Amino acid sequence: MDILVRIKRAVLAGNYAFSEKAYIEMEVDRITKEDVAESILNAVAIYKTVRSRSPMRSYARERLYIIQSTNLDGLAIYTKGKLVTEAGRDTYYFLISSKRAL
Repeated sequence: MDILVRIKRAVLAGNYAFSEKAYIEMEVDRITKEDVAESILNAVAIYKTVRSRSPMRSYARERLYIIQSTNLDGLAIYTKGKLVTEAGRDTYYFLISSKRAL
């Protein structure tokens, strides 16, 4: 199944969470959790996939998905996150970064 579809299904089900960094970025840019969810659900493609460089990552080859899309009001939003899978099932989408796109 396409990774973007899996991410969208997790978001639709309300199975997503934000890092403290993402909350700070959202507060600075005055965007809400709903704005972020709308932008992910409006996305037509994943902008880029990168490997995590964080020393706190779950495993050595953790993939992060960058999505740039607009919310329902047309505000461009940049998000970076990982799809968390436990016991072979997508559990939730964890957003590491959420801010206005440049």
